Amino acid sequence: MKNDFGGSHTPKEIKDLWQTPKPVFRGMDREFEFVADVAANKANALVPRYITEEMDTLHYPWGAVAMPGEYVWLNPPYSNPGPFVDKAALEHQRNHIGCVMLLPADISVSWFMNGVETANECRLITRGRLAFINAATGKPASGNNKGSLFLIWHPRCRHECIFTQITRKELYARGAENE
Repeated sequence: MKNDFGGSHTPKEIKDLWQTPKPVFRGMDREFEFVADVAANKANALVPRYITEEMDTLHYPWGAVAMPGEYVWLNPPYSNPGPFVDKAALEHQRNHIGCVMLLPADISVSWFMNGVETANECRLITRGRLAFINAATGKPASGNNKGSLFLIWHPRCRHECIFTQITRKELYARGAENE
């Protein structure tokens, strides 16, 4: 099975630096009340507490930024999301830290199966693709070559993964600034 986000034409130097559209993040933050962004940098962090690439979220204990029962936000590098899926599952199992992870909707890759075997929810974003924020320009870029989904590990939940969906329009409406 392929492992990366194939088909991308993004320059290598910014390929893994895209920011989540703020309305998407705000919509999910209103539901989960994130305490940390565990894969960020100063320019794209969406929560005041964040783990940088230099800190290395794959080896950094999430318990340093989140308590059991709390949720963290994670938009991992799409070039290799597998280790981030494994880390979220580990932090969920060992430390009861919830994680909402934004990923490409590609069910053909091994990390997706690892995710649905360990997460409690797979929420598909339907009826449109997200326009992520380009790291070089700071502007939304259309032309995303895949849809998106959220893998969600609920902190104290132990049930098998359920599949749900939210339309892109509903997600953006939930994150509208005027609410």
